[in-house]
Amino acid sequence: MHIRRDVKVGLSIAAAVVWIGAVTLLIVHEPNPGAASPAELRDRLAVALDGHDSDALGDLLDYPGSGADDFAKDYVAVLADHGVHDVRVELGPDAAAPSRATISGALGDGKPFSYPLTVTSEDGRWTVAFTPPLP
Repeated sequence: MHIRRDVKVGLSIAAAVVWIGAVTLLIVHEPNPGAASPAELRDRLAVALDGHDSDALGDLLDYPGSGADDFAKDYVAVLADHGVHDVRVELGPDAAAPSRATISGALGDGKPFSYPLTVTSEDGRWTVAFTPPLP
């Protein structure tokens, strides 16, 4: 009787250790947010915004804490509600080392729109922040 209980406890502990190890490996191997270059950031951001792709947008955000995915979902929902299309992204003032991304495109009714975002870079990864850009 005691042997069967010991085996069950041992198997439960082993399963818990394997699960914790698997979760740890997934977290360690999760890629850092952002793009490898400003040009990649520009292209991926344009595709994410034009395609209303919250997962792709969330991967490009410099967002505090763990709320980037929720913010991206809410943001692309607003884009979709307004029929945003033909999105373009321009980096400036220096495209090789930008501090600003200008997002432009058309609303569902055809009216143009444009707004700036701050471009950030850390550890070789380029992201955008939804804060006013620095001059």
